[in-house]
Amino acid sequence: MASAAPALNLPLLYNDLVPLNSNEHGTWKTKGLANAKFMDSQHAIPLTIEEFIPASRHYPIIFSAADNPVPLVLMGMNEGVNTFMDDEGMFTKQVYVPAYVRRYPFILAKLRPDTDELSLCFDPTAGALGEFDEGAELFDDGKPSETTQGILKFCEDFESAGAQTHGFIEELVKLDLLMDGEVSIQQEGQEKPYVYRGFKMVDEDKLRELRGDVLRKITQNGILALIYAHLFSLQLMRDVFALQVQQGKVPLVTELPAS
Repeated sequence: MASAAPALNLPLLYNDLVPLNSNEHGTWKTKGLANAKFMDSQHAIPLTIEEFIPASRHYPIIFSAADNPVPLVLMGMNEGVNTFMDDEGMFTKQVYVPAYVRRYPFILAKLRPDTDELSLCFDPTAGALGEFDEGAELFDDGKPSETTQGILKFCEDFESAGAQTHGFIEELVKLDLLMDGEVSIQQEGQEKPYVYRGFKMVDEDKLRELRGDVLRKITQNGILALIYAHLFSLQLMRDVFALQVQQGKVPLVTELPAS
C-alpha cells in the first residue's frame, strides 16, 4: 500500500504528482471534486483491512495475484468496467467508497528514492487545487491550514492502515492460506459458463485444517474476522456480473487483471 515516488511508476488513479508547498501554493485553495471521473474505468481498487467489514457489504474482496498480494474491491468483472458508476462519473447507488479513492487527489509519496521520508503531494490533473475564488485555504500565513492538516492526517492514517494491511497479508502467506482463485458464472442463455481467474483468495480447506492454537491466535488478533469478511464477499461476484450484463457491458471470459 506504500505510495510510489513521483519519479517512478505512478500509483493507480494518479496521472502526475506535485509536492504541496507554501512557496508555490501559498494562495491556493482546494475544492471538492464534482465527480469521480478519475476512477470510472477502474474495475479494482486497493483496500485496507480497516475497511474489510463495510466494503464486504457492497463489493467482492479479492487479493491480487502479484508476488506481494494486495486486497482489492471489485467494481467490475473486466478491466475498464466499473459497474457502480455512470457516464458522468457519479456512483449509481449508495455504497462504501474506499479510502484509496477518498484521499484522491492527495497522497503521501517519496520525493527521493534514497530516503523513506514521505511528503504530501497532489495530482494537478484533478483540477481540485488552484487559484480559486472559492474553496478551502491550503495555507495560513505560510503554514498549513486546518484543511491541509486534516488532509495530511487522513493520508498518514491511510499509510498506517496500509502497513497493518501488509502485516495481515504476510500472516496469510506465512500460514499458506492464499490460493489461486477461480469463479465460474453461468449466464442464462449461454452454453458455457464465464470463468474468471487471475486473482487470489483464501483457501477454505486449509483454513479448516489450522491447528487449534493457530486458530485461537488469528481469532484473538482479528485476522479470522477479516478472512470471513473476504470469503462472504465473494458471493457478490455474481451480483457484479449481473450488473455488468444489465448495463450492456458484455462480460468477457477472461482473467481478472487485478491491479
